Amino acid sequence: MKRTKVFIVTLLAVSMMIGLLGCATVELNVPAETENNEIVQDIAEEGEVPVELEYWSEDSKAAASIRDYVERVTDPASDAFIPVEDRLAVFDMDGTLIGELYPSYFEYMMFIHRALHDDTYVAPQYIKDFAKELEEDVYTGKQPDNSERRHAKYAGQAYMGMTPEELMEYTYEYMKTDADGFTNLKKGDAFYWPMVSLVEYLEANEFTVYIISGSDRSVARALVKSKLGIPENRVIGMTYSYVATGQNLTDGLEYIYTKDDEVILGGDLIIKTIKMNKVSEIAEEIGKVPVLSFGNTAGDQSMAQYTVSNDKYETKAYMLKCDDLVREHGNMDKADAMQKMCDECGFEPISMRDDFATIYGDDVEAVDYQELEVGE
Repeated sequence: MKRTKVFIVTLLAVSMMIGLLGCATVELNVPAETENNEIVQDIAEEGEVPVELEYWSEDSKAAASIRDYVERVTDPASDAFIPVEDRLAVFDMDGTLIGELYPSYFEYMMFIHRALHDDTYVAPQYIKDFAKELEEDVYTGKQPDNSERRHAKYAGQAYMGMTPEELMEYTYEYMKTDADGFTNLKKGDAFYWPMVSLVEYLEANEFTVYIISGSDRSVARALVKSKLGIPENRVIGMTYSYVATGQNLTDGLEYIYTKDDEVILGGDLIIKTIKMNKVSEIAEEIGKVPVLSFGNTAGDQSMAQYTVSNDKYETKAYMLKCDDLVREHGNMDKADAMQKMCDECGFEPISMRDDFATIYGDDVEAVDYQELEVGE
């Protein structure tokens, strides 16, 4: 959700900005026809404008903790200073950056659409049967037995034959559909505004941000790139096999890719990126231990523990609690369990209720889920 901001700069506003302490800076392009104001010209010459954490509550303890940490580790004079090349922050996606309760994960809802309601695709009967079970139960808060493993297996088969680009385009189209359980919200726009601001704030302070998601890698790449601008090579997710269009059953150790080939989804699950698998993927694909971690479930606990085990630098791990029952479809039992995890593991909680000034924007309201109707 990169936002283009237009600043109407007055002497008072610029003076206030100069007075801000501990803010990161980004480049400001000031048009040549800008009014001849010396302070404005000075800022333009320096190329600096403050970047702050936005949409967090004024008294947010989590935001204060994040600011304090970033100020210390980016100050060359501080004992806690971290060189730019080691400023690595890892974020879970579903439930940490983007909503997962409309009424279930984006990826689950897109799989249901693909298997049951996409006129361009005929799913095998066993995939249809599971999708129907999943569709009926996500609205009740229940999940089919072993749903995580079954979805991980069947989703790869449902998109088999697509190129990575085609799957991303398919995702972009599904992002345009309404988020059930909310007013004025599309599924692809359901990013938490404070967390988007946090990503921008960290990047402005020269942190390299990675997304470590349990969702399919191409699906996550489409969502993240559209709203956060994070490049594809910094999005790590559930991985399926890829093959060449002309490869058929030939082993990849023997097949030679040709000029007429395309890379397509083979459909075999390689890794579901949750729990310990998040750690192994970070170690394999990034090659360094992060210094900041953000998650929201037990599936992110291993990643958080791996981060705080980094004994080279001062580190932090934050966990979102789904404790907002008004602006979001929160769950206090899960929120209390997350608070307990934070207390036991030394993670820092982020309360969606108390720390977020807004979640999706003031024009979005959480409403009762619509009654499930078979067929869209």
